[in-house]
Amino acid sequence: MDRNPSPPPPSRDEDEEAAAGGDCIGSTVYSKRWLFGVLSGLIQVVSPENAKSSSDDEEQQMELDEEMENEICRVWDMSMDEDVALFLQEFNAPDIFMGVLAKSKCPRLREICVGILGNMACFQEICVSISSDKNLGQVLLHCLYDSDPPTLLETSRLLHTCLSQTEVASVWVERIRENPAIYDSICFIMSSSTNVDLLIKVGEVVDKLFDLDEKLMLEWIRSGAVQALDQPQEESEQQPVFRIVPCVLEAAKQVRSENPEGLDVYMHILQLLTTVDDGIQAIVQCPDTGKDTWNLLFDLLCHEFGQSDDLPIIVQEQKTVLASVFSVLSAIYASQTEREYLKIGKGKYNLPLIDSLIRVLENMEHCQKKPENSMESNTEETKKSDLTQDDFHLKILKDISCEFLSNIFQVLTKETVTQGLKEGQLSKQKCSCAFENLLPFYSPVVEDFLKILREVDKTLAGNLEEGFPSLKIQT
Repeated sequence: MDRNPSPPPPSRDEDEEAAAGGDCIGSTVYSKRWLFGVLSGLIQVVSPENAKSSSDDEEQQMELDEEMENEICRVWDMSMDEDVALFLQEFNAPDIFMGVLAKSKCPRLREICVGILGNMACFQEICVSISSDKNLGQVLLHCLYDSDPPTLLETSRLLHTCLSQTEVASVWVERIRENPAIYDSICFIMSSSTNVDLLIKVGEVVDKLFDLDEKLMLEWIRSGAVQALDQPQEESEQQPVFRIVPCVLEAAKQVRSENPEGLDVYMHILQLLTTVDDGIQAIVQCPDTGKDTWNLLFDLLCHEFGQSDDLPIIVQEQKTVLASVFSVLSAIYASQTEREYLKIGKGKYNLPLIDSLIRVLENMEHCQKKPENSMESNTEETKKSDLTQDDFHLKILKDISCEFLSNIFQVLTKETVTQGLKEGQLSKQKCSCAFENLLPFYSPVVEDFLKILREVDKTLAGNLEEGFPSLKIQT
């Protein structure tokens, strides 16, 4: 023999393994052939040959075959893998899903198809491709009119994912602006749904939209007001006019009852509204809406956030929602309309608010004290980045708290200060904390407060002056 012997022929098992290896999607163990079969089955579901006309057949269309559901749910799980998502994209799966959404009356099937697209959109390249398809974009936005909560949830998740991608966010904002009915649909969800997961996700979409585009926010603020003016009295009882603030409040109340942690997004929506004059007017112009907003936020401070037994770490965790709550309350407090509300209670809100604000400021001082060895680990840069981010949000909370506290100090009367000293909201420790944070930016406010304090408790006023020499010199 002048050559090595040929290797033995491969066994049947080895042939099957080789075939299976070529059938894998990317580096996964998922089968291309199997996936083709599932997608082909989906095409058959919405093919013209399977179109139904009778009422009995339409009822069948509303249900999904158990085997098909199990298989398409597997695809839903698989689509979280980038290799699978890219393969689905190459196979034009979004077009198949678009056909399902346009033709199928089965809620479960529609939910799953939108869910798969939502997973695929988590990858930038695919998100850009999905977003550039105008027809698919319109079909997906039309899903916001669906009556099925799970489908609405997946649609909202997909939209939030796309709006979070800077490359395509403006495309979706413009599409939403071109579809005014989306405003009514989202307001209806916020005002009537009891599905907390859906409410939180819809809130995230609204929050992202308002953060991205102030013009759209103004359009939505004005939309309800214009509808209310144009709608005849006899129609108003049958067709409710949706105003953005009451809808946001209703959703916030529902979320609060089941998932207080999810309130952050709705508090931030309210905060964004107060960044424009029209938004503040939308809150305070109607007395009922103004009071409802004030009472909800004030109650949150009394029972949810910034409690007296909270550790400093709790303030660290709640810093963003506290900043939103204080910011909105401060905006309402500063408006002349809400001042009338406050006079009804003869300033009953002032001392509880002072107590809450100072308590937060005290806890923030502990949060900002960094451990001596905090930078000595191997993750030094990561920790430094986290601390910087935390410091940034804490600074925002501090600035908002100080501005709000200064506004309240300006309207304190001798009677209120006397009551505050008696009840402990204006103790020496709390006054010192307030002065430390308000000075030097709000010196005139502190000086005016000291003048009142001298009339009520000259000893305490003198002690505070000793602790803050700059005040003693100026006064």
